[in-house]
This record gives sequence, structure tokens and C-alpha cells, in this order.
Amino acid sequence: MKLFLTLLLGLLLLSPQAFAQLRVFTCEPEWKSLVEALGGDKVKAFSATTAFQDPHHIEARPSLIAKTRRADLVVCTGAELEIGWLPLLLRQSSNAKVQEGQSGYFLAATQVERIEVPTKTDRSQGDVHASGNPHVFWDPYRLLTIAKALSQRLQTIDDSNSAYYQQQLARFTSTWQSQTKQWESQAASLKGKKAIVYHKNWSYLLQWLKIETMADLEPVPGLPPTSSHLAQLLTKVRNDKPDFILIANYQDDKGAKWLSKKTGIPILRLPFTVGANKQAKDLSLLYSQVLTALLKQH
Repeated sequence: MKLFLTLLLGLLLLSPQAFAQLRVFTCEPEWKSLVEALGGDKVKAFSATTAFQDPHHIEARPSLIAKTRRADLVVCTGAELEIGWLPLLLRQSSNAKVQEGQSGYFLAATQVERIEVPTKTDRSQGDVHASGNPHVFWDPYRLLTIAKALSQRLQTIDDSNSAYYQQQLARFTSTWQSQTKQWESQAASLKGKKAIVYHKNWSYLLQWLKIETMADLEPVPGLPPTSSHLAQLLTKVRNDKPDFILIANYQDDKGAKWLSKKTGIPILRLPFTVGANKQAKDLSLLYSQVLTALLKQH
């Protein structure tokens, strides 16, 4: 009994940090999934958005401010994707650890080279991201680069568990590289296919798979399909018919359905991020599901 009480007292005297998990606030589900893969049981991650929301347009709710205030690390996409709400969350949180320039502030898109960087921007171009396309997680090679940078940041913030994070990264890297080779082998027949998209969500995926983007349902980024723009697309695809119309699970399919009905081009409503359906439980399963859908249509 005396030994038991001594051990119990010793546990009670230990610092709370000995049992604490690193609290990570992520802006999107894909980064929550990556943080959990790299951080394992050393982290507790939260996503500010779900797979059924457009991350461009989120309200900086008090509950999100409270989560940001308690965070040890904020992981978001960047490249202006969250420009309408993340700066407000950070400012209102008064959490010095996660402000821009601090080790607790991590933007995934800044870790890699981005595509579709405009040479100039003005209002006539619509909702254009001046820093390039932010949806970088749809390129497996860029994602791995981001994973390595994020693991290093976890090690910096929580150096007492550095060896653990290194092991998690090694495991993730080995599995991800193996899966990437498998995906590329499976998707070889998609090379040269043509797609119509809704917004530039899939640009990195299509570039990786060498699928041509023929047109966008949006007249300009951020503007829903208009009757006149759809009529122009109808004329265009009659002469050069694409293989599919790609839309994300959270997007309105009205314009896509109209064009599909007129032309017979199939619509693929794809899960855009982790959690979009029961099967897309993590990044690996998400990639596999999207590739399977593309190949089935092919």
C-alpha cells in the first residue's frame, strides 16, 4: 500500500506537460489528417472546416477564436485561401505562439512551388489567388515535401518528442512513396484525357496525371456558371468533347448537369478532401477513391 501511494504521489507531481498532447488547429481536413499521421498520439488536432464547406468562405466564429487561443500550432493552406477569416482568428485569439512569423504558424502552400501564379491581378479577373493555386495537397510530391516541413515544425515545437516525430515521418514517407508509384501505374491510361472543371480545385491532380483541362464552368474564379458562359462552353465542347466534368462534393452541380444533359458528357462528383464520405477517412484513402472514380469513368 505504501509503495502504491508513493507511485501515485509521484505521478501527481509530474508536470502536466508530461501527459499533454500538442494542440493543433488546422484550417482544412486534409491538414488535420496529415498532422495526425505525423503526430500520432502526441497531438490533438482540430479542423476549422469540414469537407462540405468551401474554405474560401468561412465565418470567424467565437468557437474558432477560442480554439485558436488554446492552440500550440496553427496549420493552414495559405496562398490567400483563408484570407477572409484566418487573420481575424489569429488577431482575436491573442495567442502569441501562433502569430505569423512564429514557430506555431505553418502555411502548407508556402512550403512548395505553386502553379497558376498570375502575372497581374485586378477585379475583372475574379477571385484570383495572387500567390498561385492554393490546393497543393492534390499533388503527392508536393504533399510529401509539406509533410517533411511539418514534421520538422512539430519537432521544433515539441523537441522532447523529436525522435517519435521522426519515426512517424519515416513511416509516412515510406508508405506514401509506395502508394504514389502504385497510383501512377494504375492511372497511366488517364494521360491525355480531357476535363471540364468547376473552379481550379483539381489543377494539381490533373497536372500530375497529365489530364488536360479544357474549360472551367466558372466564367471567372469565384463567379458561378452563367447562362451565357454555359452557352459558350456548349459550342466549344461540340467540336472537342471532353471525357468528364469534374466537380467537388460541396459544389453546386446545376451548371454541370445542364451541360451534361446537352452533351452527354458524364459528371464526376468527387470527394475533395478527407471526410467527404465514409470511405475518404484519410489522405491515402481519399487519393485512392478519386483515382478509382476517374478510372471507372475511363
